[in-house]
This record gives sequence, C-alpha cells and structure tokens, in this order.
Amino acid sequence: MTEFTSFAVALSVALVFFVTSCVAQDNQMEPEETEVWEPVPEKVEPGSSYGAPPSDAIVLFDGSDFSQWQHPDGSEVQWTLNDGAMTVKPGTGGIETKQDFGSVQLHIEWRAPEPEGGTGQDRGNSGVFLQDRYEVQVLDSYNNETYSNGMAGSIYKQHIPAVNAAKAPGEWQTYDIVFEAPVFNDDGTVAQPAYLTVFWNGIMIHHKAELKGPTVYIGHPEYEPYEGGAPISLQDHSHEVSFRNIWLRELD
Repeated sequence: MTEFTSFAVALSVALVFFVTSCVAQDNQMEPEETEVWEPVPEKVEPGSSYGAPPSDAIVLFDGSDFSQWQHPDGSEVQWTLNDGAMTVKPGTGGIETKQDFGSVQLHIEWRAPEPEGGTGQDRGNSGVFLQDRYEVQVLDSYNNETYSNGMAGSIYKQHIPAVNAAKAPGEWQTYDIVFEAPVFNDDGTVAQPAYLTVFWNGIMIHHKAELKGPTVYIGHPEYEPYEGGAPISLQDHSHEVSFRNIWLRELD
C-alpha cells in the first residue's frame, strides 16, 4: 500500500466517522429542538374569491369613485367611470395614486377595447407604472404583432414575458405584480436593483426580473437615486383601455 493510498483510506474512514457522528447526534435530538414558535405571523383574512382584496389590502379602486387618484398636476380625474370600471379618456393624461408606495403586491384588472383598425402599439395601449417609473405594458396582444419587449406583459423594453397569455379584446385580464423597490447607497450607487415578478391571467411571465433602471422609450435605462416611495400610475396612450378592482399590499 502506497503512502497516498494509506492517506486516502484514512480520510475515508474519518469522513465516515464524522457523518455517523452527525447522524447519531440528530437521532439523539428531540423534535421540539427544531421547532420555531416566534415570531407568530399576523393573521390576514383572504379575499372571498379570486382577485378579491385580503383584509390587509389598500383598495385603490373598487369601481365607485376616483377618491384615491388624481392627475399628476393634482387635478381631479377626467377619465370615464362606468359599470364599476374606469376608462381612459384620451387626451386627458395619465393618472396616479394620491399615496406614495415602496415595495408592493399589486392586483389590477384591465380590458383592451375592440380594435378599430390599429395594429402593433396602436391597439389597446396603456401601462401600469410602479413608483411612477417602472412600466408593465398594457396592450392588446391578441393576434397583434409588435416588438416582443413592448407587447402586453413586457417590462417595457427591458424584459420579454415568458409567454403570451392574452385574452381577446373586450375580455377582462389580470396582472398580479410583486414589485421590490430599489435601494441606494449614500453615494447614490445602487445597493439593490428593483425586481418585478408578474402573473398575467394567473400565469407567471416574469420571476424576479432585475430592472436596469426606470422605463425609457429611447435609449438605455439608468438609475438615478431617489428616496421614499412614489405613486402607482396608469398611462393615457390615446386608447380607451379600462381598469377595475385595483388593490395592493405594502411589503416594506
């Protein structure tokens, strides 16, 4: 037996002894030694049905009024309110929540109008903006070709959705979004980028997608440091897109 072989045998024996000792120690433990009793999670009552807000949700729109919303200049919302839904009134401008938010779980339902001859980006176009900066695209993507990082469900011009889960125009669709706000160092550099997880009509299309910065139409996104939260905003892109049942849970 060579010196190397003797060393290998000795090492193997030592490893077997170590593993056997660990298993023996585990077998000597009581089940209670690995039970964790605190902290106790807060009780949250689930919604009464799929899409209904849980008990700790902040309801941003229940179909009754625009009390949680305003135009960016602080004026009253000029969009249409009908049958429990709000609809973009083209030319009046986007709207935003009166309250600022950081990291959130957001539920929102939307409906693209019946097409009137438009194609690509000129069909049922709007957007959901987290912190008024990061857009999840709203678009009629049912049999409607456009650039993939600009279709419905895209994190506009940054991430393509895993699948096209579009319903036909005129049908209600849902986004369930988990947004993790970015964190900045004291010198303004990025300590942690923003992340988005998105479910479209119950299908996950993004899983913790890293954002390179705020949404931009031309060029490449870059972060600029900021403090605190910012509104959730909905875009007026000159199409009569409707929204309903909007609520969120704060995750900060």
